Amino acid sequence: MAFQDNSGDIILDIVLTDEGRRRLAMANDSFNIVKFALGDDEINYGLFDKESTTALQDLSILQTPLLEAFTNNMSSMKSKLVSLPNPRLLYMPILKLNTVANTSVKTHSAGNFVVTVDNNTTDDRPSGRTKSIAYDENDDIREGFIHGVSTDERGSYIKIDAGLDTTAISEIDDTLVETEFSIEIDSRLGSIIDKSGKNVLSPTSIDDDYIATYRLVKEDGSPFVFTPSPEALLSSSSPIDGKISTTLEFKIRSSQDLRASDFLFERIGSTSSYPNREVGGTTSVKIIDSIVRVTGHTTGFAIDIPVRFAKI
Repeated sequence: MAFQDNSGDIILDIVLTDEGRRRLAMANDSFNIVKFALGDDEINYGLFDKESTTALQDLSILQTPLLEAFTNNMSSMKSKLVSLPNPRLLYMPILKLNTVANTSVKTHSAGNFVVTVDNNTTDDRPSGRTKSIAYDENDDIREGFIHGVSTDERGSYIKIDAGLDTTAISEIDDTLVETEFSIEIDSRLGSIIDKSGKNVLSPTSIDDDYIATYRLVKEDGSPFVFTPSPEALLSSSSPIDGKISTTLEFKIRSSQDLRASDFLFERIGSTSSYPNREVGGTTSVKIIDSIVRVTGHTTGFAIDIPVRFAKI
């Protein structure tokens, strides 16, 4: 990885992604470029100098060092540029992680969600032991713990609101309503299910870095993407100050690899300690820290959600 020298002529640096090279090597019709995306992650618009002469106002921006093109899709273009048909927009909708609607959407005290990968880690009361880290000594579920093998509505889930984070205007332009989302997750670690734990999604694609992409569309009866009810639009139940257009809810199911083996924990993980059911007691837990990325297709806005997979 290196920087481009853009102090002189403008350089166009283009490479195929790993997936693009794979399809090209197949020598069939699977390599067919039908879309492309542009991003401005490396640009700091605060460098625009309004006090300078017209020709020099954006000089610092134009001379900002840019990274060479790289092929890892998870490392590029978190913020994609979009074309907007309405030139009079004053505010853009955003995505925000909702941790205030109820206790089931709160994160762990460390600021992440903890996915317990098997039943032993979630709750091992039938064995007569008290090592469970997902429940406290009062049998209450701890905040931020997602039951990775649960098929009921116990445990936490992830809730994201899309809308205007301002009270200056009361309506969202119809062209900016989020109706489709992408969720990216390391397929070696987990998959996406609805908050009831019963609707399992199949990924749209899995790239050579094991990143699975799930596409979720707002439609009637969808347990994932929907328009919130009037009660859910109250400011006290959302971190967004203004109008909410769409809500996305989902849980993470742990992979069979994590449940059946400690290989990935030993290869890419570490250990930590969590309180267990015993008052004052702690349990050593194997962990893998990861990121789940959610992107709104309409605005291109993306957020990264820290997720920790834990196993006793």
